[in-house]
Amino acid sequence: MAKKVVRKKNKNKKKIIKQVGHGRAYVQATFNNTIVSVADQNGDVLGWASAGMVGFKGPKKATPYAAGQVVKRVVEAIKDHGLKEVTVSVKGIGGGREAAIRAFNTNGIQVLSIKDVTPIPHNGCRPRKRRRV
Repeated sequence: MAKKVVRKKNKNKKKIIKQVGHGRAYVQATFNNTIVSVADQNGDVLGWASAGMVGFKGPKKATPYAAGQVVKRVVEAIKDHGLKEVTVSVKGIGGGREAAIRAFNTNGIQVLSIKDVTPIPHNGCRPRKRRRV
């Protein structure tokens, strides 16, 4: 007869919050949504948010106003880490590109550099076969 092992959870264990002065912000701005995530220099994500998470639905998710609200939510989520400055990588061609970058400055995080990492096809995919009538 096997004994049932009961494990007690440690209730007084404190969550360790590492202090990060400089980080990386990744903005993915598509036509349908805007997603912002902030990571430290190693690439460990500190916090993230999207327009749908903030409460926008449908085409409003890709607006510049929604991007500003997303950045505001991210900054609130990571304020315990003490982040002061970020380098921003922007991906996509949506409406929230510039608004997200401006929102970092208005929420008290200094933007050091902006890098565009939107994928661009070099030669494109293979074209369809020619139509025969």
